[in-house]
Amino acid sequence: MQFVPASLSILSPLQPDLFDANSPDPQLHVSVVIPARNEANHLEQALNALRNQRQRNDVSVPMATYEVLLLLNNCTDHSVAVVQAYQQRYPDFPLRVAVVHLPPDKANVGTARRMLMDAACQRLFQVGRPNGIIASTDADTIVDAYWIDQIRAEIRQGCEVVGGRILTCPDGRLVRLNHLRDVTYRMLIARLEACLDPQPADPWPRHFQHFGASLALTCAAYERVGGLPDVPHLEDEALYRALLRTDTPIRKSTQVRVTTSTRTWGRVDVGFSEQLRYWEALNETSQCQLVEAPQAIYQRLLNRHRLRTIWQERHARQPADALTRIAADLLVDTDWLGCQLNQATYFGQLWEDIENQQATGPWASYWQPVPVKAAISELRLLIHSLTAV
Repeated sequence: MQFVPASLSILSPLQPDLFDANSPDPQLHVSVVIPARNEANHLEQALNALRNQRQRNDVSVPMATYEVLLLLNNCTDHSVAVVQAYQQRYPDFPLRVAVVHLPPDKANVGTARRMLMDAACQRLFQVGRPNGIIASTDADTIVDAYWIDQIRAEIRQGCEVVGGRILTCPDGRLVRLNHLRDVTYRMLIARLEACLDPQPADPWPRHFQHFGASLALTCAAYERVGGLPDVPHLEDEALYRALLRTDTPIRKSTQVRVTTSTRTWGRVDVGFSEQLRYWEALNETSQCQLVEAPQAIYQRLLNRHRLRTIWQERHARQPADALTRIAADLLVDTDWLGCQLNQATYFGQLWEDIENQQATGPWASYWQPVPVKAAISELRLLIHSLTAV
């Protein structure tokens, strides 16, 4: 007979009570979720990192205060056996596991992560913690020893969402250089953003990442946006957009860190592994990566700040030409912008409407992409001009 521990349930697809066999501990504050498909080679390392979580005083995080919800979906390798053996070795570790076989139209990371986050939210509400934390990571990712403690520390500072810094291991491949160059470009944008449109909840130092390998949010924030959007992939990006749309305070913390795999074969059709394959294809054809022009980024961020100021003071009388100037810089119609300003419930909603308008309007053709190395140099000059004393 196959051994199935008490905390490992084998369920029919999309069954809502994934982990009901294990009632949440009354002291539960953080529910960590991991979707996994054929990750037998990575699971033990990922689980070891979560089992050995520490507080900043180097005392172990009490296991009653957190749990790990692992969903093994559509696995054809020996992932189930790996997890069963792990639970036998560490019976005190609060690892809750469900094994499911999703139908073809639902067999994707979006469905798996949504099932997990819904379950985590339900369990935290069950113990009376609407501000309990749902923390997402991946099966091929190793969280930092202080990951949970640092997430909780950031939430205590007043934000509702924490995007962690996602690092990659050196592997000697040329494509890693593409990745590091892309990270440099995006970190410089984050620095420019902190100069031009600073946010109280996300001060410098900060970064640019908000992905499923390290993304945490309160149950209240998760419920406010209606949960994880129903998309097959890039579900983390869709959730982030929903949170921005409702002006949810988001912190991109440099203290919350994980290390993830740089494999070019992945479990999803769209994601980091696909990006690596794209860069490899560019290298093979001696092409360079093209990115948004720094001057376009500068105009966008500067005018986002100007518009945010108008939004915050929208009940006071504004100079007649202020909105006209912003519309001209963003290459959108002034009357349209005024209408959106009056209709939007949140600033994030207003700004998303503007970005959608830019994507199909004159902005997209006016600002042509540039080589990433040239963009990095220009961004550094821009930042120096703004920060030099």
